[in-house]
Amino acid sequence: MKPKYKRIMLKLSGEGLADGGEEMFSPAIAADLVSQIKAVHNAGTDICLVIGGGNIFRGRSAPKGLPRSVADQMGMMATVMNGLFLQEALKKADLDVRLMSSLDVPKVCESYVYEKAAGYLEKRRIVIFAGGTGNPFFTTDSAATLKAAEMNCDVVLKATQVDGVYDSDPKKNPNAKRYEAVSFDEAIQKELKVMDTTALALARENNIPIVVFAQSERNSLVDVVCGKGNFTVMRKEV
Repeated sequence: MKPKYKRIMLKLSGEGLADGGEEMFSPAIAADLVSQIKAVHNAGTDICLVIGGGNIFRGRSAPKGLPRSVADQMGMMATVMNGLFLQEALKKADLDVRLMSSLDVPKVCESYVYEKAAGYLEKRRIVIFAGGTGNPFFTTDSAATLKAAEMNCDVVLKATQVDGVYDSDPKKNPNAKRYEAVSFDEAIQKELKVMDTTALALARENNIPIVVFAQSERNSLVDVVCGKGNFTVMRKEV
């Protein structure tokens, strides 16, 4: 394989770790994901990872009466749990990986420190960033874009349940149109909802392209790193 990027931020869906059943974590899905991450890493691409917590808890679907700040804290803790799961799966594949959290949970994983994270990447370790931004009211998409800027990533690869950005929900509208490329401004103006406005604005300001692809498609990560397959490129100008 011939990767297009030297360093990537891979934003994974927490829901994508589940198999659609009662299990929070699917061993089969994890094994496939780990094999692709290993192939990309072995090809010379540095890898940063941010994973959502939707398979465990989503702040916006919290019980009525629960304060938003508390719900978001619970969601951030869910990303730490997913980070621990993914870290162990990567270790079993003989990959050198570090889990760092924006929340201080020192008995579970390292707290995020910029210099340490940058040093790990220079040593070609995979770094998983958990705990979101460490603040409520910010999504893991915003966390991924922020960390991508801090770690000088070439691109954010956002894995979703569909193979790109559409003008409407393709699960509800069979005639929905997939964009090959779309500007950040257009995505914000049309409220395409693939990422929140804060994440898109961060990417625009730091000129970091975002590539949206389907996490579940066969070999999709390897393909998108090489510029192949179905995806949508979001960038400053189209």
